[in-house]
Amino acid sequence: MFNGLVDLPWWGYIVYTLIVTHITIAGVTIYLHRHSAHRALELHPVVSHFFRFWLWLTTGMVTKQWTAIHRKHHAKCETPDDPHSPQVLGLKKVLWEGAELYRAEAKNDETMKRYGAGTPDDWMEHHVYSHSVIGVSILMIINLILFGPIGMTIWAVQMVWIPFWAAGVVNGVGHYYGYRNFTCPDASTNLFPWGILIGGEELHNNHHAFGTSAKLSNKWYEFDIGWLYIRTMEVLGLAKVKKVAPRPKLGKEVAVVNAETLDAVITHRFDLMTRYGKAIRHEFARTLEHHKRDHTLADKKTMRQASRWVAGDLDQMPAELRQPVDSVLAESPALTKLCTMRSQLVAIWEKTSVSREQLVQSLQDWCKQAEASGVHALQELSVRVRRYVI
Repeated sequence: MFNGLVDLPWWGYIVYTLIVTHITIAGVTIYLHRHSAHRALELHPVVSHFFRFWLWLTTGMVTKQWTAIHRKHHAKCETPDDPHSPQVLGLKKVLWEGAELYRAEAKNDETMKRYGAGTPDDWMEHHVYSHSVIGVSILMIINLILFGPIGMTIWAVQMVWIPFWAAGVVNGVGHYYGYRNFTCPDASTNLFPWGILIGGEELHNNHHAFGTSAKLSNKWYEFDIGWLYIRTMEVLGLAKVKKVAPRPKLGKEVAVVNAETLDAVITHRFDLMTRYGKAIRHEFARTLEHHKRDHTLADKKTMRQASRWVAGDLDQMPAELRQPVDSVLAESPALTKLCTMRSQLVAIWEKTSVSREQLVQSLQDWCKQAEASGVHALQELSVRVRRYVI
């Protein structure tokens, strides 16, 4: 009995640990993230309650707390109000103290009230699942009974798995290093093109571009194992997908922007801004190459950092990069025009106090200005704007 009810070879304990931690990861990405926080899919009550129970047992997380904190992260991303932004707090802080940041925000009643709507509010949630210590304590006892002393090691791994991989790696590294498919108004990145270890959450930039999409992979070479599980459950009648990211659709170029064009541009805005960002970075690099002997320009390392910011909102650029970027802008009227008109374009779909007719007119005016700018990249973007369809 001292050695537990189950005796496994050394590799058996490793396989068991990887299986149970992967189920926990699946619970976080499918139930807490895609279902509860973003309503990207519906789950059968049996599946939903299984994940609630499993996450209570293996993590002690409360659905309302996780959901509210994540929704606030999207609403306040990369600002001082973001619960866990490495751009604000530093990568080291979020990577190694992500769980502490989560617990601190969970005590914020205003966050729970404002962002926690629509989460479970039944007897089980109030009398069982809200008591986090009980769940993880039961798991510890189960592990000890099954495996003996080695069960404590397995339990310890289960306890740190989500805090490290989800709260630390995804929230930290996923907003600091990696590649980006989409130019978003935040620093989100894709860590790897294969979302297996963290259930698909590795594709974090894709998620921030299309927050309500049940599918996190976007390119043909990307793989989201969480989506595989969701599609399997959908075939079995255990899940229903509500929304996935739209694919860019192009039709015949319209001569005059209309209401349908406006709707299509708003729908495909991340595709448009990604192409816009590439045009800006190309012009930025071209300008640097043309003036590479000009010692008034900053060093290469600084300019590599600047190139990651110049395609976004210049007002959010770190202060230490502002002067080097301004020096490059001063050397290129085309780059200045691209950056200025980018802000004008973004403002069109961010306006909330003007009529639909005014928005259509603003988009039409933007296209006319782009075509008359003499900047080839802007002229190409104007054509693409007038080809978008839903």
